[in-house]
Amino acid sequence: MEASETPFEWGEPSKRELEWETPGPGTAVVPDEELAEDEELWSDDEGGDYSGWFCVRTDPFPCPASGCSFVADFMTAAHLVLVWQERDDPNLLWHAQRAKEVGRNPRVVEYESSFGPSASYYAWEAAGRPVHGIRGKS
Repeated sequence: MEASETPFEWGEPSKRELEWETPGPGTAVVPDEELAEDEELWSDDEGGDYSGWFCVRTDPFPCPASGCSFVADFMTAAHLVLVWQERDDPNLLWHAQRAKEVGRNPRVVEYESSFGPSASYYAWEAAGRPVHGIRGKS
């Protein structure tokens, strides 16, 4: 085989390949049929005071839901600051690392009620990980 030859043929791209765009950091790809309309935001039913727990502060980033003007300064779910009881919780550290990988400059800090409404990470997980702007699985 000569250097200019290839071992396979490049075919015409499919319609799906032509329409696909690679998502950038901090974005999510959600099929249109999964977008929720007039949804109610999830809230932590425990409703406890999480002062003294830990959260991940980040550089500001906008809510990915279409038309939503909310800007988060923390790792959030449904506009609630996610909190962990232990500073070295493996899930807290994993989420902080993920935020670092997408350039959000994460810092683990002690949660204060002045940061806004919060939810326990594990209560959020038990509720099926609801997020703003995307329908939960039926």
